[in-house]
Amino acid sequence: MKRAGFTLTELIVVVSITALLMAVLLPVLRGSRQQAKSVLCSSNIKQLLAGLTMYETDNRTLPHAFHFKRVPPPGGYPGNQMLDSQGWWWFNYTTDHRRKDETNVLWCPANKITNIHLKNYILHGNYGVNQSMCKLAKPNIYLDDDDFNGTPLRTSDIRQPAGTLLLVDCGYSMINWWHAADSPPEALGNTRIEDTAYIPGLRINSARQLWPGQEDDAVNGRHPRKTVNVGFASGHVERRDADDLLVKKTANSYKNISPLWSQSKTTIQD
Repeated sequence: MKRAGFTLTELIVVVSITALLMAVLLPVLRGSRQQAKSVLCSSNIKQLLAGLTMYETDNRTLPHAFHFKRVPPPGGYPGNQMLDSQGWWWFNYTTDHRRKDETNVLWCPANKITNIHLKNYILHGNYGVNQSMCKLAKPNIYLDDDDFNGTPLRTSDIRQPAGTLLLVDCGYSMINWWHAADSPPEALGNTRIEDTAYIPGLRINSARQLWPGQEDDAVNGRHPRKTVNVGFASGHVERRDADDLLVKKTANSYKNISPLWSQSKTTIQD
């Protein structure tokens, strides 16, 4: 006589094997997705670097990191008008920020920010430009530190462009070395939105005051093993450990780790 289906024992065996396979495969699939996002993120930074290079070629200078302007950029001022300064940002000179989809190179696919007041705005949790690489609308006293002074107008002004950070995975759209310093020259709280700049996965972030919804992105990082994609002033991109970007305070000065946050040919002291 022909059986109509599986016995209970056979069903239990099949379910058990399926569960075992899922337990084995899910971490692999999750890791593959993370790796794919990391590769796409690296590609985004590469394209953004190319845009900055083209801008520099046409204008003989890098753009402002941020500049107050009464006339908004195409598509309006980026960011949350209740939190962010209204003006032109570095990407407004090279890229259309209005689209939020997987084809827009300004949006990091591995962004982990969950706060709805932050995650839906381009300035938060995507890519940050090294502020001391760009033109400044007004001087900043902290850029006059021994290893970090000068504001180059061209990448040719940078002594070591292949080792100098220009763009990076970031908590905010512009960042400076003191956001990665173990003892920053000014207090970094969560009262000013500019203080939300951070390197995802940097170990000092666990002691920082963060906005709700930034914790996972800042402390645990976006990419496998707490790595970040770093775009250098020479135009290439590398995956580096987040802690490689740490800036340490020694006595009354600060020391670059790697990659360099400093820039000018004439003022860097190794």
